Amino acid sequence: MKSMYQLNQIPSSRQIEKYIRRIVFGKNMFCPECRSRKVVRYEARYRCLRCRRKFSLLSHTWLGNMKLHYEKFWMLLWSWTCAIPIKQTAALTRLSEHTVRHWFGVFRAHLPRETHVLERIVQLDEAYGKGWSLVMAKQPDSRKVAYVILPERSVDRQDAVKFLEQYVKPGSKLHTDGAMIYRGIERWWPVVHGTDIHAKWEFSKTSEIEGTFGNMRTFIRRMYHHVTAEKMPDYLREFAVRFSSPEMFKNPKYYLQKSLMLAPTC
Repeated sequence: MKSMYQLNQIPSSRQIEKYIRRIVFGKNMFCPECRSRKVVRYEARYRCLRCRRKFSLLSHTWLGNMKLHYEKFWMLLWSWTCAIPIKQTAALTRLSEHTVRHWFGVFRAHLPRETHVLERIVQLDEAYGKGWSLVMAKQPDSRKVAYVILPERSVDRQDAVKFLEQYVKPGSKLHTDGAMIYRGIERWWPVVHGTDIHAKWEFSKTSEIEGTFGNMRTFIRRMYHHVTAEKMPDYLREFAVRFSSPEMFKNPKYYLQKSLMLAPTC
């Protein structure tokens, strides 16, 4: 009920335009080329009186080529921030699934690049799919995760060591499921290694990373219905940001405040 109520509150084109103008230009309009405030408006565009460049609200942002009406764009962004699945979003917006997937990909591409170095206690595990494998770690009692996707359906000790070198602070306690690739791992990277033997119903040391994998699979299936090796890095990146920085998805306006920046001038 709450989601449908929010959907009924889609702002008008004028309100959305006002939001975007404030996010991109602040209180005072200026030329994105020369930064002059000597700007005049005619119809839906602006013209700088100093450098004579013409521009629009979106022309110097990653939305510069958008052909959608503002309300339709806002509905798409609202659906994505609320994690509304592809098919339901297509039905709500009356756009094709192809268009919805395209725009979800655009939104995903402008999420922040996050890199976490995990410490203290780190839970590590792998997952496998068609043509890919995933190594992921989580710092318990936190939202910090780190991962790497490999383009083959296998993970060896060299892959595990390389992951630790990049994402796990020396001296941390490393908890794994006792797979062969982790045996003696402390000789390759300075960690204190502890294991769960799942065959013996031991799960306490790896429960959080196992739960994170479960959440990841549920999110991808629910949101995108299926995953290919080509798309897995994109979907996983979105999941990781949703997990680590849920505030990014609080509402469309907050997401745009964090992502809609002026493109650098040449």
